[in-house]
Amino acid sequence: MYPDDGFRELNRQECLRLMAGIPVGRIVHTRHALPAVLPVNFCLDDGGGVLLRTAASSELVRAVDGVVVAFETDEVDAVARSGWSVVVTGRAEVITDPAEHARLCRVGPRSWAPSPEEVFVRIEPELITGRQLTGGRTLYGTRLPA
Repeated sequence: MYPDDGFRELNRQECLRLMAGIPVGRIVHTRHALPAVLPVNFCLDDGGGVLLRTAASSELVRAVDGVVVAFETDEVDAVARSGWSVVVTGRAEVITDPAEHARLCRVGPRSWAPSPEEVFVRIEPELITGRQLTGGRTLYGTRLPA
């Protein structure tokens, strides 16, 4: 990345702060040996893990339990040509502990598509990366006309 390309790398704390204010992201996983991307609502746990709540019988649960996935969220202002994007990469795990499940029912995300039997999925953040578009539309550090 070039120093005047209009992007700024975000540190872990900046990434977590930005993510905490956004209700929807995208989980990236493998489906039938191909990349799959699904929009999901989420929240962060105390350690920066991403928490999802979904139907226990969903294909997503079967596809992600115990495997490494990516999770992306962002905020973009097309008019101002600015925004940010954060990607969390880590192992997804279905929460099976009854006490933890009960706790997450109180403090975790609420499903936007409720199901009679729901489970929580936690993505442990092994890697958190983020970028912020800071300069709007530029070319080699020079602002371009709109």
